[in-house]
Amino acid sequence: MSLGMILLVLVAILIFAGVAERVLDRLRLSDKAAIGIIIAIVVSTIFIPNINITENVGFNVGGFIIPMALVIYLFVKAETGKEKFRAIAAAIIGGIIIYGTQRYILPAEPEAQNIDPNYVYAILAGLVAYILGRSRRAAFIAGVGGVVVADLIQMIINAVNNVPGTTIFGGAGGVDTTVIAGILAVLLAEIIGETRERLQGGTSKKNMHFEKGHFVSTLGESDEKKNKSNDEGHSQEKRGEDDEK
Repeated sequence: MSLGMILLVLVAILIFAGVAERVLDRLRLSDKAAIGIIIAIVVSTIFIPNINITENVGFNVGGFIIPMALVIYLFVKAETGKEKFRAIAAAIIGGIIIYGTQRYILPAEPEAQNIDPNYVYAILAGLVAYILGRSRRAAFIAGVGGVVVADLIQMIINAVNNVPGTTIFGGAGGVDTTVIAGILAVLLAEIIGETRERLQGGTSKKNMHFEKGHFVSTLGESDEKKNKSNDEGHSQEKRGEDDEK
């Protein structure tokens, strides 16, 4: 069993144990939906072969279609333009970094590589996704999107240079790359975000109120408006905490 599949099984176990409930809430996913997605990825990866669109382009259902459907869902659920912009920017930058690493840094000969390059790409995508995405949703979007962008870059370069290479989105180890990138990005966002929250002790949000799933500043507002904002935010805060640490 590949590392990506092992991670999916571990995530499923955490969901059943109730450990991942907080993260799923911030991703706007239910336990049943998350389990369904995991099962769909595993089953489609094992039983559904790559699907070719053209002679040089194809995709894998478990490594591309299902993760991208989840990305689109999370993008729609992102409640601020800033979060959406961060997710897109992180995906593009992550894709460029992955392609640059593949093209100019990692050795071209497979026997000279001490680690599976797909894991390297996944780690790079996950790190960039968290650093630039920040929120759980944006981090996952950017982690998966960065892998897709890297494949797009390669496909375009092959087409421009008339290189007879085949690009399979989510195939040839792409499932592992996509899964690891997405999970790592969210994991970093959760661990680092929670650590920062505890270290700050909540003081960083004393002049902020909760609005549309995010804390926004109340500095400069009148006392009446500030109190109204805080009253409205208090009820929202019970349903979810800040998604952008």
